[in-house]
Amino acid sequence: MATAEDTNAARGVRDEADAEIERLAVDIGACRACVEAPLRSPLPHEPRPVCVLSPTARIVICGQAPGTRVHASGRPFTDPSGDRLRDWMGIGPEVFYDAARIAIVPMGFCFPGLDAKGGDLAPRPECRRLWHDKVFAAMPRIELRLVIGGYAQAYHLGAHRHRTLGGTVADWRAILSATRAEGRAALPLPHPSWRNNAWLKRNPWFEAECLPVLRSEVARLVG
Repeated sequence: MATAEDTNAARGVRDEADAEIERLAVDIGACRACVEAPLRSPLPHEPRPVCVLSPTARIVICGQAPGTRVHASGRPFTDPSGDRLRDWMGIGPEVFYDAARIAIVPMGFCFPGLDAKGGDLAPRPECRRLWHDKVFAAMPRIELRLVIGGYAQAYHLGAHRHRTLGGTVADWRAILSATRAEGRAALPLPHPSWRNNAWLKRNPWFEAECLPVLRSEVARLVG
């Protein structure tokens, strides 16, 4: 039976975890490294970091970077990609945006701008260098990382990543099993953007085989 001393110690640990997450959230919200000390051309607009940190979440969504709509809203996945991702996960907005259950940590916290063809630039490298190790160290309850896109897979999967994004996603079963054995379970996913509609049609196994496992894992961890 837990003693009052045990309970107070556990409460102190939780309070410190909450405080660390709050400090990180404040510091990230004020970050201007991509403008004032950029590792490549400066961000072409004012920074607006978008992420959801949590000391209690058991799932973290690890994506690329905010797009134009998210930059405008200041809330992650407020676009058709978010609608598709929520459908893949089998949850609605009320669960998806519950920070007590789901954290959202893209590789770049700010919208990186557009390239000459109108596509999004790569995530800013400053975020990974300054923040990601600290953020994940401060979220010890994470049990599953949903890893979306090549940049996130490079950071989170390491040697488990294949040469191509499609190859990585196709090996999702082995990657989930291996990373779970390492204590950092990760499930690689394609980006839920409309730009991947053709890939999804060519790979019906993703919907038939991967999504049921994804939904089962999500239901277990957010329940």
